[in-house]
Amino acid sequence: MRQRSALPKPRKLPMTHLLRAIAVLLVTSCMPVAIHAQNKAVWKSVEFAIVKLNDGPPKSWNMYHTDKRGVLLLRMWKRYLLIDLNEQEVYDIDPATVKTETDWVAWSFSDKPSEPLDISEWKERNVGTMDRVRFRLPKQGAIVELQLPMRPDGKSLY
Repeated sequence: MRQRSALPKPRKLPMTHLLRAIAVLLVTSCMPVAIHAQNKAVWKSVEFAIVKLNDGPPKSWNMYHTDKRGVLLLRMWKRYLLIDLNEQEVYDIDPATVKTETDWVAWSFSDKPSEPLDISEWKERNVGTMDRVRFRLPKQGAIVELQLPMRPDGKSLY
């Protein structure tokens, strides 16, 4: 008489569950590699910023930052603006060069246009815990205002 093992038999997962799990792991692990291979920087969403267009909120917007301080990527509707706070320059970015995800985008500095926009009336002002930047876009003459949070030591977070 043969003795049976006291251990229960392991359950076999259906092959489709195993294949799905492998596919999810491959996609999530290869995504940052693919972006790095394209030399695109990952821009994370800026929290606690305020954007105004002609003294009112834009209908759709988001702002992104990278590890490089003083450079922001602003999305208003389908338009992207690269804002260099240090040089007081604004560039119009081709939306086709920006890869959008839920709370981050990928964009490379090599896709930056050679010439900045001809903006006017650049004003930067410290208003306590916020740094306020205002400038006027060319052609339509719309005024863009950014209110960016500051660290306790008075330096910009971004």
